Amino acid sequence: MYTTRQGKRAFVVAAAAAALTLPAGAAAIAADPVPGSSAGGKAGPSAPAGYRVGTELPERISVKNSTGETKLTAKVTNKGATDTGAVRLTVAGFQGLTVKNVAGCTKVPESRLPKGANSAYSCAIGSLASGKSKTFDVTAHFDLKKQGQICLPVTLGNTETLLWQQGPVNFGTTKPVPDAPDTPLMLNTVNVPAGASSTSPGPSESASALPEERLPETGAPSVLPLAGAAAGLLLLGGAGVWFTTRRATHR
Repeated sequence: MYTTRQGKRAFVVAAAAAALTLPAGAAAIAADPVPGSSAGGKAGPSAPAGYRVGTELPERISVKNSTGETKLTAKVTNKGATDTGAVRLTVAGFQGLTVKNVAGCTKVPESRLPKGANSAYSCAIGSLASGKSKTFDVTAHFDLKKQGQICLPVTLGNTETLLWQQGPVNFGTTKPVPDAPDTPLMLNTVNVPAGASSTSPGPSESASALPEERLPETGAPSVLPLAGAAAGLLLLGGAGVWFTTRRATHR
């Protein structure tokens, strides 16, 4: 009898432990974030005290070789101690990367695009509580015969006060596979088109890149190296890419 009772008691304890453990494990798996990176990002020099906003892009994306279609997510996070209030994210494409749509956002007219950008969408965010994030689904076209960059500036409300800017940062591969259905691209990697040399410079060597491989000029004294593109844009006085947009609009 003692042995039977002991066996039943052990079973009940094990079942209770399993009931407590399983939901926790499932929640942990569900909360596991999609791998992302803030590579090429920097806070705006004129950002008001207390604002700590950042963005993330996926470390990998995949492009359909037949259509050039790709999808990715742009994530904004409030890393500060208080609510952000109204902020605005812009998703801009450069060179071989064209932004076709950002869910819930408004297309930026061609006349107001940042200098060098071929497309952009503007995303109004009412407010982000401390520690909270908002993710936007981005549909884009990537011309695998070119290099492609994306830029994520975050501004304060409807002002030109730059809180954070990621990029323009590259997506690319150094080993294209034209016969495969898809081409995987890595963030912060200069794209090497199929048939081109695989010895093209990486982000850290971009200062010596050929003119057609460099990022678009934004009014800085010299061509911006890929690794320091964000820093160079921010040196324009805190307005980042918006400086060039405003200059073009007021002509």
